[in-house]
Amino acid sequence: MADWNVEGKVVLITGAARGIGAAAAERLSARGAKLSLVGLEPARLRALAERLGSDRAAWFEADVTDSDAVQRAVATTVERFGGLDVVVANAGIHLIGAVQTAPLEQLERELEVNLFGAVRTVKAALPHVVERRGYVLVVASLAAAAHAPLMSAYAASKAGVEAFTNCLRQELAPTGTRVGCAYFGFIDTDLVRRSFEHPSTKVAERAMPDFLRRPLPVDAAAATIERAVRERRARVWAPRWVGAMLALRGILQPLSERLAVRRGHVAEAVRLTDPRVVATAQDPRLGIAVPAGGDSADAQTAERSGQAS
Repeated sequence: MADWNVEGKVVLITGAARGIGAAAAERLSARGAKLSLVGLEPARLRALAERLGSDRAAWFEADVTDSDAVQRAVATTVERFGGLDVVVANAGIHLIGAVQTAPLEQLERELEVNLFGAVRTVKAALPHVVERRGYVLVVASLAAAAHAPLMSAYAASKAGVEAFTNCLRQELAPTGTRVGCAYFGFIDTDLVRRSFEHPSTKVAERAMPDFLRRPLPVDAAAATIERAVRERRARVWAPRWVGAMLALRGILQPLSERLAVRRGHVAEAVRLTDPRVVATAQDPRLGIAVPAGGDSADAQTAERSGQAS
């Protein structure tokens, strides 16, 4: 597909403080885009904005579960840069737990951030993006199509994100605005590394083939997002084999369920998610990516501070 010149375009990215969001921001900035960095960790956001240049980057503390905060971030971005061309709804969390034993508020938080947070972000940005016939990209996951045990809320949220983008793509086609969905396997982020360290995951991953559990470097995922924006693609994925799994989802899902139960790892993995069996340190706002009481101090600072840029 022909490149869409991103030089001078204004791009808003949620979940920009770390991981895929931060790496994608750096790549798009190198292409000449102006960046609006939205997230929960002000020290990280500030440092990234300073690296990108104060004339070409601004940062905003906002929780995507807070509609008012998201709308303020969008409005201030438009005021600062004169408009908005691209929105990348990337913010997402994962919290370790099984449906039966996880607190209800934990399951709700994952859905609120991953699904409803994406909806709020897109809804707030859409009038400005449509005005410029721009591009909307929502980050889903292979979990949108491959539903594994211990990932109920995460998989449900990502399946919802996929359906949301499929519908929105058709609604916006007459306006010239493009809509994309990004599907990733395991990426070498804080979230994935911490998830893989959990005893339940160590048991569950015995049923996974080696290629599936081998994390892809963060920059490879960021390059995929950069390509999605440059080409305003409807669907992108990484690694390459994710595309085949998406195409074969009707066959692979029942097969994977049968194999998971037959190999006998699920019951033990579920047992190890019970907080009465294994106490898991995870931040209630940032999920398993950050241990409770650890690096989340930045998020706690964000909770107390106002919007900044």
